[in-house]
Amino acid sequence: MTVVILAEKSDIPVDAVVRELTARDVPVFRADTSWFPRSLVLEALLDSNGTWDGVLATEHRAVDLDAIRSIWSRHPGVFSFAEGMTDVERAYAHREARLGLGGVLASLDVVWVNHPNRSADASYKPLQLAVATRCGLSTAATVITNSPQAARRFATASPTGVVRKSLGPNTVTEGDTLTVAFTDRLTSPELADLSGVDATATQLQHWVSKIHEARVVCVGERMFTILIRAGSAASRVDWRADYPSLSYEWVDTPPEIEKGLRAYMTTMGLTYAAVDFAIDIDQRWIFLESNSAGQYFWLEAKTGAPITQALCDVLAAGAPS
Repeated sequence: MTVVILAEKSDIPVDAVVRELTARDVPVFRADTSWFPRSLVLEALLDSNGTWDGVLATEHRAVDLDAIRSIWSRHPGVFSFAEGMTDVERAYAHREARLGLGGVLASLDVVWVNHPNRSADASYKPLQLAVATRCGLSTAATVITNSPQAARRFATASPTGVVRKSLGPNTVTEGDTLTVAFTDRLTSPELADLSGVDATATQLQHWVSKIHEARVVCVGERMFTILIRAGSAASRVDWRADYPSLSYEWVDTPPEIEKGLRAYMTTMGLTYAAVDFAIDIDQRWIFLESNSAGQYFWLEAKTGAPITQALCDVLAAGAPS
C-alpha cells in the first residue's frame, strides 16, 4: 500500500517525510498537480461497487488507485496546460481538471491529510471562530462587516483597541511584487477614517494584551504545542513580521485546550491543523485561527518536537478516516 503525496517539487518538509517513510519501507508516490495533464496521467474506471479503479502515473512511476493507503495534500501547484489556449479554454480545462482528477481522488476511502473538501470548509475564518467557540475555546471579540459605522461602533466599544486581520491568505501578488498583509493595530487616524471598510468584507478584533503566543500542531491524535515569544515591537503585534526576534519552547498542551481542539478537529473533519493562540496577561488562551496546511517544520527544527514522525505515523497507518 502506497502513500501519495501531492506537493511542489521543492519542499523541504516533504523531503523529510519521504525520507522517513522510505526508512520505514513504506512506498511513496510523489507528484505535483501542476504536472497534470502534461506529465501526470489519470485513468479511472467506475466499477459496479461505486469505486474508481485505475492508475495515477508519471513518466517514471505509477500507483494503482486501489493501492493507495493515504494522501497528503501539501500545497500542490496549479494545473499546467498547453501553450496557445485561449483564456476561455484554459478556464474550462482548469475546471475539468479540478473536478475530474480532484473528484476521483476525493472519492477514495483513504486517510487524507487533509481531505480537500474539509480543507476548503476550514479555510473560512468566520466558521473557524464559530466552531472554536462552540467547542469551548476562548475567542477574541470579532466583527466582520462592510459598514464603516458598524466598524466604528465596534472599535469604540473596545477597551484595548482593535486589529485588522485578513480573512484569507495574508499575501497579495501584484505583477512581480509580493506584499504581505500582517495583522495591524489601527491607529487613531485610521479609526477616524474607516471609509475603506465598505470596499469589501473587513474583519476587526479587539486587541488581546498578550504575554506570548502559541502554535499547536495537531497531527491525528497527537498535539505539539510550541510557545512563541516575541522579541520586537513588530513581532508582538504579528510574530510573522520578525522571525529573527522570536524564541520558542515546546510545552505540554493545557488539558482544556487539548479538549477544545479535539472537538474542533472532529467537528471540522481535519487530520492536521496548525492552530494559533494568543496567551493574555491572565494566562487565558485565545484562539486566533487555524490553518489546515499550516507550516510546522521550522518549529520542529527549533524545538525538536517530532512532528515529521507523527505525520508519518498517520500516513503509514492507512486506515480510512
